Amino acid sequence: MFRLMTALFLLASPASAQDQAGTFDYYVMSLSWSANWCALEGDARQSPQCDGTTENGWILHGLWPQYERGYPANCRTSLRPPSRSQTSEMADIMGTSGLAWHQWNKHGVCSGLESADYYALSREAYGRINRPEVFRKLSKTVTLPASLIEQAFVNDNVGLSPDGVTVTCKSGYFQEARICLTRDLELRACGRDVIRDCTLINAQFDPMR
Repeated sequence: MFRLMTALFLLASPASAQDQAGTFDYYVMSLSWSANWCALEGDARQSPQCDGTTENGWILHGLWPQYERGYPANCRTSLRPPSRSQTSEMADIMGTSGLAWHQWNKHGVCSGLESADYYALSREAYGRINRPEVFRKLSKTVTLPASLIEQAFVNDNVGLSPDGVTVTCKSGYFQEARICLTRDLELRACGRDVIRDCTLINAQFDPMR
């Protein structure tokens, strides 16, 4: 009976100190290529990001608090959630207000920041990184080594090393470039669990919509 009560107590206990808001080591900023995301998921969802009314290129997927190993998510917080106007104002760089809302609920709550400050920091991080313009000039779908996309970010950002950026793929497409930043948004090396570079030599890359 004692063991059963102990197990029930542990299950009912609040998140460990590791998952407390504001307790983390660095940020991972994730940038997705909108046309690829639309082909993989967005078109099927009929996302407004994919309706062709805006020229979406590099989209801020999110700014994620990270531990040196692992990451917090869905942290408990007493901070107020963002308003509809706040999430709508992020759609210009995040594609949709829905993504801005989701990112706050999963990652922003772990930052220890008010929602307005978290979004402001996300926008600042997005603005600090030069997003390779060469991909915006594509007129047709191409296949290329995923490593070339990583190298393009390294070439366009002084101080960014290969250890500070990683690229991911999904279903044969290039998916995201993830860049590691200190809590002050300075470039830094990624943790071992973050560096999982896609090794495809023929990753699909669609032209900007």
